[in-house]
Amino acid sequence: MNLLDANDRRGAYPASWYAATAQPLALFAPLRGQTKADLCVVGGGYTGLSAALHAAEAGLDVVLLDAQRVGFGASGRNGGQVGTEFNTSQQALEKTHGLDDARKLYDLAQAAARLTRDLAAQHAPDAGYTPGLIHADRFAAEVDHTKADIAHLQDRYGSADHKMLDADEIAALTGSPAYAGGAQNMAAGHLHPLRYALGLARACLAAGVRIFETSRVHTITHGEPAVVRTDQGQVSAGHVIVAANGYGTALTGQTRARVMPINNFIAATAPLGDLADTILKDNHCAYDSRFVVNYYCKSEDNRLLFGGGESYGYRFPRDIAAVVRRPMEQVFPQLMGIQIDYAWGGTLAITRSRLPYVARVAPNVLTASGYSGSGLALAGMAGKLMAQAVKGQSDGLVLLESLPTPRFPGGGTFRSPLLALAMSWYALRDRIGV
Repeated sequence: MNLLDANDRRGAYPASWYAATAQPLALFAPLRGQTKADLCVVGGGYTGLSAALHAAEAGLDVVLLDAQRVGFGASGRNGGQVGTEFNTSQQALEKTHGLDDARKLYDLAQAAARLTRDLAAQHAPDAGYTPGLIHADRFAAEVDHTKADIAHLQDRYGSADHKMLDADEIAALTGSPAYAGGAQNMAAGHLHPLRYALGLARACLAAGVRIFETSRVHTITHGEPAVVRTDQGQVSAGHVIVAANGYGTALTGQTRARVMPINNFIAATAPLGDLADTILKDNHCAYDSRFVVNYYCKSEDNRLLFGGGESYGYRFPRDIAAVVRRPMEQVFPQLMGIQIDYAWGGTLAITRSRLPYVARVAPNVLTASGYSGSGLALAGMAGKLMAQAVKGQSDGLVLLESLPTPRFPGGGTFRSPLLALAMSWYALRDRIGV
């Protein structure tokens, strides 16, 4: 079974609140026959759209292929949170990379958030970027750890955007009684992820990118040129960028051993009515300290969009709303029994290090994936850096290529059952509060 077919109809977006409130592009024809390009981009999510846009703006002839539709995968289904950091602490990066490279990675993550804000403002103003992200800790010991992290960012990196929150402050901002404290980051924020992806696709069209949808890539033959084959056509290209994230790990053996697709779920409640003024009153987004993280924001029509729960097989659960309802009502008991109007799943990708996997798998073939929950901003930056590398400017990409990405135990064959066992253990720790 292929992840592209396991839960979705071919050529159709999932029935999410995002799809219901976005203006889709007309369906692009599939690739048929043979064509040539300077660059072939495989995947029409944030990574691929950013790579195609920046390459086309630099004068390259670009073909973009998507197996479904642009923004179909995680880029059109995620929680919309635009972060300013990698999914690991700066202290950890300093230990593994040294202070100089850790500073460069910090600056890169900050630049990725700025790039996202700028691209959204220019190409997708309807995505409604809104500043403010809250990290919510359940226990006092976690608050102490967060306090140390924030002090480190302020003292060593000069951050003026982070602020600690005590129990009363975080309860007032989130509307939840579930937290002992946390932190606020005003350089981060949230937006409508599918509108953002569609805005990037429109910008690609304006820049001359040739987009083909329902064009599933099944082989990439390395060489000069590289040849990318779909069911009905092929592209001969001077360079290839593989940007399929969790849906495309099989396209390169290196990626399959290091990047693991997992499923995550989101529900959208009915409009909150009078409760809207008490939940996320300043319209920030939030995520909590659970290993299997809960994350949420409020929609423009005052629904709560709440993400929670993971699975590691191909199929989504039959009742996604029930999966998400349980953690949502634990965080917001005042929403007990509220109607859920939309519930959907999506496939993202993680690595063991929780750092993205960026690699040159052949002299003219680049890939980036495995953003581990921090992909909305980092994917766009990775795409931009890969486009620059195709033009010969590779300094920023070399930094990302240096990130350690160990193989999963069992490689591509046994990674799923082994990861499921490990994640089940962490989910149990979440439930019992360890």
